[in-house]
Amino acid sequence: MLFIILLVSIAAFIPAYIFYGRFLCRRFEVNDSRATPGHSDYDGIDRVPAQKAVLLGHHFSSIAGAGPIVGPIIATAAYGWLPALAWVILGSIFIGGVHDFSALLASIRHKARSIAEIAKEYMSPLAWKLFLAFAWFSLIYVLTVFLDLTAKTFIESGAVATSSILFIFLAIFFGLSIYRFKLSLLWSSVVFVPLIFGAVWLGQEFPIPAGGIPAIFAGNPAKTWCLLLLIYCFIASTTPVWILLQPRDYLSSFLLYACVLGGVLGILFGGFQIEYPAFKAWSDPVLGWLYPMLFINIACGACSGFHSLVASGTSSKQLDKESDAKLIGYGAMLVEGIVAVIALCAVAIVAQGSDITKTAPQLIFATGLGKFFSVLGIPAQFGMTLGLLAVSAFILTTLDTATRLSRYIFEEFINLRSSGSRYFSTLATLVLPTILVLVTLRDPGGNEIPAWKAIWPVFGATNQLLAGLVLLVVAVWLRKTGRKTGFVIIPMAFMNITTLAAIILLLKQYKFSVIGVIAGILLVLAVVLVFEAIKSLRNLSSTLQTG
Repeated sequence: MLFIILLVSIAAFIPAYIFYGRFLCRRFEVNDSRATPGHSDYDGIDRVPAQKAVLLGHHFSSIAGAGPIVGPIIATAAYGWLPALAWVILGSIFIGGVHDFSALLASIRHKARSIAEIAKEYMSPLAWKLFLAFAWFSLIYVLTVFLDLTAKTFIESGAVATSSILFIFLAIFFGLSIYRFKLSLLWSSVVFVPLIFGAVWLGQEFPIPAGGIPAIFAGNPAKTWCLLLLIYCFIASTTPVWILLQPRDYLSSFLLYACVLGGVLGILFGGFQIEYPAFKAWSDPVLGWLYPMLFINIACGACSGFHSLVASGTSSKQLDKESDAKLIGYGAMLVEGIVAVIALCAVAIVAQGSDITKTAPQLIFATGLGKFFSVLGIPAQFGMTLGLLAVSAFILTTLDTATRLSRYIFEEFINLRSSGSRYFSTLATLVLPTILVLVTLRDPGGNEIPAWKAIWPVFGATNQLLAGLVLLVVAVWLRKTGRKTGFVIIPMAFMNITTLAAIILLLKQYKFSVIGVIAGILLVLAVVLVFEAIKSLRNLSSTLQTG
């Protein structure tokens, strides 16, 4: 029965949050008497302390995106649901959650500085530059993948496009109601959260047809949506966080909470049978061998380097007090694990070889969610639309957060500090994603494929390798400040070894294509960073022996 998969996951995540989360707080000596950067360095634009519920909404919405949906669905379809489930549960608890929590604590202990700047302080200036370059390219891939996925979703579902546009305006008014009209969070939520679900209904009533968007680029409406989304990213990146980022992410979280609640209840009480095999094959013709590719394709649902950029980029600047880090850094990762479990359940109820397994991952998720919602007496079509809108809303959230983070990194790399630098930095960041989503990309066989599908292998490898490198920097920081590091070093070693193996396989598969060249550059950057860390630790050992 399908509900067993869900019950096993919940039975693992709840004790993990209580006990392992408490263990992490002790290891990092969490103390609310320390002022967080949102208070000590308040600037009204990026550094603005947020209530715990608001920041959870922002952080969860930003890290979720399409990752915990697309990755588990792809991997489950390729290898079966059991390997995917094992990695989601163990990865979320012992690797992804540790990674997110560590990145957040490391940042707030260093004035909300980036992980790259922490690498500079505890490793070397070269490590700082290399890490910045690595993180910036990682975000470029995030932007490219999610721009293309959002555009495709808007073309396939005009209802989602309408609802998403309404959602943006509602978020702006929500932010104004709190920060300008001084309404309480509770009463603003009572008014605006129902309006979000009203936007879902209006989207179904007044969908934007695919033909309603002019094909101004290459006769392709999807390319037009990409251009419009790029404009949105620019605006979202350059405006104060309280205008769009905080309120949008907070309201977005209720969409995913609704999907999680509906999915959980539908799975528990729907009586669904497992149709897909628990284990399908050791190797997939497209993805390759289960190890290491399972751990690359399931990124955000178990461990994701992008989460560290959010944690140390925007969330650390908005954290109200240190104890909130357990919910924001560790708890959000476990909830994302539940999203990944619901996504793989959407595949588990489908028979192997069914036509639905050949559709886009977000459609598989939405179809499964529609079935789960129908158990509650909610029309399956509404459930599907809600699922697609949730995916779209979280992708949009990831897009604007990723653009803002890329801006931070670009400014840091070339030392831009002027008041208008955010406009130039944002434009510079969006150049490469614009090219990648507008050109035609092909697979190793020369077949035309969507941008997200072409970039996904290198996106996954980059993302997971970034997680391993973040854990490496955290381990060096902890070691140099005299703290225990075993709980960080073990997941760090696993992630780095696994992702380096995956990048070598990508080099072998794609050779001198665009993706192959990118993989080669990433491999060199990662190896140099690892050697910088080893050199730093050796210098520490020599100093201790001399002392």
